[in-house]
Amino acid sequence: MKRKKKHEEHVDESWLIPYADILTLLLALFIVLFAASEVNSQKFQEISESFNKELQGGTGILEYQAPAETPDSTSKLADLGENGDGEAPKTDEEIALEQDFKELGEVREKIEAYIEAQGLSPRLQTELSAKGLLLTIKEGVLYPSGSADITPEAEKMAAEIANLLVTDLPRNIYIEGHTDNVPVQTKEYPSNWELSSERAINFMKILLENNELDPRKFSATGYGEFQPVTSNDTPEGRAENRRVEVLISPFEKEN
Repeated sequence: MKRKKKHEEHVDESWLIPYADILTLLLALFIVLFAASEVNSQKFQEISESFNKELQGGTGILEYQAPAETPDSTSKLADLGENGDGEAPKTDEEIALEQDFKELGEVREKIEAYIEAQGLSPRLQTELSAKGLLLTIKEGVLYPSGSADITPEAEKMAAEIANLLVTDLPRNIYIEGHTDNVPVQTKEYPSNWELSSERAINFMKILLENNELDPRKFSATGYGEFQPVTSNDTPEGRAENRRVEVLISPFEKEN
């Protein structure tokens, strides 16, 4: 008898169709996700709707829908800002800083009122910045030319300024002396370093005659001609650079 040839078993390949579909869907999903990372939310909305329509004929997992607004979510959004505009609530430090600069603004108003009453503008000027309140005293108000001795009239003015520097919060106060670039070569002041430093120290001493001010919060520095506010090429520029500055810093908590 002839042997019958064994029929080879037929491999079932029906699983390839759904497998290929899954791979196609995954590839399309990654393409959409990649495209969505490069476009705005509106384009992502359009792409996802088109993708679902073509592949599924209806709503799918890629279709973007905004969550329904609930009373709880509305109240939480309102908590982020007074008008619910998404601004985070202010911290205690931010509130304290605002109050601190409000007080510095009040000190500035008092100094400005004194300057106007005494007719000292523009020889005395104020500026409020992130560094604090800066009072600039121009040349000729405190000292004679080439000297660090405060005049009697300037001593009265310094005493008035000292009263205005008394604040509820203790602040660091920095006195800075500045000169122009014209060399000073005298026995008393060998250079502009000595002149600017002594001017700052002498003015600080007058301020500290007010017992309500804490000497531990004060410091005096002489910068000579090395921090000009304008060019020294003209007489007017050199006059601007000859000055004493009083910086009243924002309040700093002691550790």
